Amino acid sequence: MHGTLRISEAAAIALHAMTFLAADPVRRHAVHEIAESLHVSEAHLAKVLQRLMRVGLVSSVRGPGGGYTLARARDEITLLDIVEAIEGPLDAIDCIMPVRTCTGGACILGDLLETINKRVREYLGGTNLDEKAGIYA
Repeated sequence: MHGTLRISEAAAIALHAMTFLAADPVRRHAVHEIAESLHVSEAHLAKVLQRLMRVGLVSSVRGPGGGYTLARARDEITLLDIVEAIEGPLDAIDCIMPVRTCTGGACILGDLLETINKRVREYLGGTNLDEKAGIYA
């Protein structure tokens, strides 16, 4: 098992970009400013921000003085909202094998995967940007 929790690079960028925006939610932030702070590609960040904009998590203004801001109050946006905006619905991982091979009806790991999936969903869904805004303050 390579890793228990796998978050794509795009979802990781989205989580950090949204937390960056939440630290100063009134001011508009340019892509180059956010990318520099997060040490990520401007092009990749721009694509991620476009996806977040499509689902109504960020808004943007073009031109001088433009940039990105949160589209909703930071206490109304959960980490799960952000991850699912990039990844789609968070599916539970119920087997460590690419194809289920156990024939006895029980998982070799017992209920561990179910417990981990439940805990991850609870944490992401129960944590909003207001709680994480201080990370980039």
